[in-house]
Amino acid sequence: MKAFISEIFKDCSALSSKGQVADYIPALKNSSIDNLGITIIDTSGEIISYGHHDKKFTIQSISKVVSLLLALEDNGTEKFFSRIGKEASGDPFNSIIKLETSTESKPLNPLINSGAITVTDMIHGNTVEEKFERLIEYFKLITGNEELKINEEVFLSEKETGNRNKAIAFFLKELGVIDSDPLKLLDIYFKQCSIEVTTKDLAKIALLLGNRGLDPISGKQIVNKKYCSICNAYMTICGMYDGSGEFAINIGIPGKSGVGGGILAPVPERYGIGVYGPSLNKKGNSIAGIKLLELLSEEFDFSMY
Repeated sequence: MKAFISEIFKDCSALSSKGQVADYIPALKNSSIDNLGITIIDTSGEIISYGHHDKKFTIQSISKVVSLLLALEDNGTEKFFSRIGKEASGDPFNSIIKLETSTESKPLNPLINSGAITVTDMIHGNTVEEKFERLIEYFKLITGNEELKINEEVFLSEKETGNRNKAIAFFLKELGVIDSDPLKLLDIYFKQCSIEVTTKDLAKIALLLGNRGLDPISGKQIVNKKYCSICNAYMTICGMYDGSGEFAINIGIPGKSGVGGGILAPVPERYGIGVYGPSLNKKGNSIAGIKLLELLSEEFDFSMY
């Protein structure tokens, strides 16, 4: 597999010039547009890494996968689904349209921003600090990386400029969807998006999800099997936002992207994959990362369909 990655890597990297980095978050403007890296971990623990695999980047919307799992652990499915829907929106990740026009005044899914902010509200804790501490400890648990921390510059940049998310949070409060103070809740949300990871961290999360919460290396059940199934289903229908259908057809596995350039991709019962490529297409997904996954899927028959 590594030889094949080496063969296709240059052509995939060249696609980066066709996209652009996320400039609406000022601290992300300086990302190197031509960076591309990948880590693949198989169920025996073998790790294949290539390119800028050890480059640290902020996890951004991929954090929604982790907060989703923790919120399910904290609330159970009945309470969780009373506040979060089960449908794709078909709209950009930061859209508020369906929240206003839907017959049910709740976010359609947990992977759009309105849903993710609601999910963060559902994490147990008596204070904002306690909620975030529980969340980052959960990150450390499922990545096996005790060194995870937030990028303070990115956090402050998002906090200062995230006006659309502020509007979404206040609208959710108006509808009675969230309980917390909107600005305090957004502090947690912006912090979770600002956690720094590498492709290896993403691959480890993906490996767990692909094995329905079982760590195939230690043999331990780290995450509830049912909650992993729910998370994988959500990633399949809306993990790549309004590019999710195309991703499902062309690559055929669950995936979750972030505007920091990351993609988390479980290949069920085979691999956990983490990709980094900060040059994004118009839908906010890594342009080179998607092509790399597409070619790997064709060559090694990743597709579940």
